[in-house]
Amino acid sequence: MLTLHHLEYSQSFRILWLLEALGADYELVTYKRNPRTQLAPKAYKRLSPLSSAPVITDGDLVLAESSAIMDYILDKYPKSRLRPAAGSKYRTRYLFWFHAAQGTMMPVLLVDTLFLMMRKRSPLPLKPLILGMAQLIRLVFAKPRLDGLLALAERDLGSSKWFAGPQLTAADILLSYSMVAAQKRGLINEAHPNCLRWLEQMEEEPSFIRALEKDGRESITLSM
Repeated sequence: MLTLHHLEYSQSFRILWLLEALGADYELVTYKRNPRTQLAPKAYKRLSPLSSAPVITDGDLVLAESSAIMDYILDKYPKSRLRPAAGSKYRTRYLFWFHAAQGTMMPVLLVDTLFLMMRKRSPLPLKPLILGMAQLIRLVFAKPRLDGLLALAERDLGSSKWFAGPQLTAADILLSYSMVAAQKRGLINEAHPNCLRWLEQMEEEPSFIRALEKDGRESITLSM
């Protein structure tokens, strides 16, 4: 049986949501973080090929990487509407947002996060220099890319309910982590009404609510 090894407060929530949206038959094994370090337990790190979440097992198979896991699971449900079929008019939008989630939005948010951490943790003698460099790189690299991607998200969500058309797809599920992170950082705000509407409807989605209940959290901010 397919087993999701779910690390609390991690991106593996997205796989949990996907499985609930599919109505899949699966086993859920939850791992708690170390309360002091907030790191994954050793048992989880030994299981995962990358020592990170998410990871699934299916018989002898052990698979990491969110998008790879999603494609593997969706292959088991070829008739699912969570992945528009080849030839569908929504296929290219689906492919773009599915890959933009991990290929662009997540890496740029990570770079932005690292520079925010540098600003807070730099040694005092080097702080002015590091702050200047960090701010310059954020303004030149991270912010334009995030602004551009969110502008595109705002446009596409203005023409359809979900990122890849009128119904929920795996692209929406994969984007959820980054979209919530962008909202928390103030990058999604009143200038992005369609993105805010998408975030609200995401939390109202029945499969999302079921996943949240299985995750054992009361809100998305504690689950992602």
